[in-house]
Amino acid sequence: QVQLVESGGGSVQAGGSLRLSCAASPYTTNCMGWFRQAPGKEREGIAVFDRVGFKSVADSVKGRFTISKDDAKNILYLQMNSLKPEDTAMYYCAAPRKSYDCYSGSWGLVSVTDNYWGQGTQVTVSS
Repeated sequence: QVQLVESGGGSVQAGGSLRLSCAASPYTTNCMGWFRQAPGKEREGIAVFDRVGFKSVADSVKGRFTISKDDAKNILYLQMNSLKPEDTAMYYCAAPRKSYDCYSGSWGLVSVTDNYWGQGTQVTVSS
């Protein structure tokens, strides 16, 4: 059983920055990523690492958000700059439950795999 614990959310004004962290225990595969869901909207993949460490980033945040990770500490990060009110959402860290879904290439921004999910951290951006 993998536990994912997010932190770092909060309230900022438009143009501000936040850094989210996700601590994974005991460990996961290379496949980890960030998703978000705003009220009344579908969940959206934001940025993920695939099985070889390649990053996929959604067009809606490209150039503003950066995903990174500390493999030694099993921590995933999301640096969010130039935040906009439309970035307001609950942000979740996720990783596929089955190693096969990572190494088969099923894991990605469009989540079709059975995943572990963190409890979420709220990001609110005011104009």
